[in-house]
Amino acid sequence: MFEVARPAGDMSRPGLPDIVLYQDLLGGSRVRGDLGGGKFDVTGTRGDFCLAAPDFATDAVMEESHQLRGLSFPVAQWQSTLDDAGDGRFSFDSSFVYGRMFGSPVIRSAFRNLWALCEHEGTPSRLLAQAAGCEILAELCRLGGAPIAPAKGGLAPWAERRCLELMRARLADDISLDELAAEAQLSPYHFARMFKQSVGVPPRVYLTRLRVEESCHLLEHTDHTVTEIAQEVGYSSNQVLARIFHKHIRMSPTEYRRAVRDPVRQIPVRMPGAAFAPARSWR
Repeated sequence: MFEVARPAGDMSRPGLPDIVLYQDLLGGSRVRGDLGGGKFDVTGTRGDFCLAAPDFATDAVMEESHQLRGLSFPVAQWQSTLDDAGDGRFSFDSSFVYGRMFGSPVIRSAFRNLWALCEHEGTPSRLLAQAAGCEILAELCRLGGAPIAPAKGGLAPWAERRCLELMRARLADDISLDELAAEAQLSPYHFARMFKQSVGVPPRVYLTRLRVEESCHLLEHTDHTVTEIAQEVGYSSNQVLARIFHKHIRMSPTEYRRAVRDPVRQIPVRMPGAAFAPARSWR
């Protein structure tokens, strides 16, 4: 895993034997090129991702300065994981969508956890990193149209979009299940069941993920106190935020801020016994 900050310019690179997942940490920068899925020309959104194909000489030009966080999956090491999970139905060639921007709370959460593990060594950290890598691959398969476990039912796309937008817009509020259900034009019982089918977790758990995600962003990019951040994301005190952080990030907010503001670090995400090849930047 790596992080780079670069000025505007050509960020093309030769082909690598890995898929590389990039996260845009700033947003607002126009990028054009080809990462293996055809030509694109988009303006990035903070926190969104894009995926570069293996063995493909990427073409990428950034119009403004940018900051990226990335994760490299060596294909040779992780193909067996896909084979075991999907009975050989999935591959790095056909199971993922390359070269488009997309958002994913699941992957954002896994990225944060991996970055926080950078300072920790030993078997537990390696196991947590491997678990996060598997979670990311499963989500990439789902987004690419080849889910490991096919979804059944769920909210209509318009209802899911409106509910997620409402939760983000009212992050500091104690938004109720009744309000979300009314937005989707469903009873609270049916809404809760269908929301979990669509998103994978209950509404309250998803709201907690959004709050943790925003807390991480504020800790990393502002000098707000922990108490101020707790209030901004809807928690009554810094003690409540600290308790949530320990549960989801496995460290305190202060420890997280110190960890992510350290100089650039790299951590391996590998299968047991496999040699780790350090991730590379775009160029």
